[in-house]
Amino acid sequence: QVRLVESGGGSAQAGGSLRLSCAASGDYDKRNCMAWFRQAPGGKREGVAGINRRDGTAYIADSVKGRFTISLDNAKNTAYLEIDNLKPWDAASYYCAASRLPCPVYPPDAVYDDNWYNFWGQGTQVTVSA
Repeated sequence: QVRLVESGGGSAQAGGSLRLSCAASGDYDKRNCMAWFRQAPGGKREGVAGINRRDGTAYIADSVKGRFTISLDNAKNTAYLEIDNLKPWDAASYYCAASRLPCPVYPPDAVYDDNWYNFWGQGTQVTVSA
């Protein structure tokens, strides 16, 4: 099995930055694609970034491109999501997810489909103040 634990959430001002972490443990071969999703109160869960464990290929959703960066430190078994230039609408619970399979490349937005992922963390809350 795989266990994912997010941290790094909190309150930040609009225009500021946050770095979220996802510490992974368990079967290494079941964490081939790591991703970040977010869900605002009353909203749908939205995929924002994904990264392949083996080759580091990263995917960023168009809605956050230029502000969000995903990275992976395999030695530390930790995935990161850097959020820059925070916007009020970035406020949400952020979840880390892992898939047994590599990140899908087709169709183009498949990496942001939560059905692709087998394991989920409990989430970390991000609040943005004006």
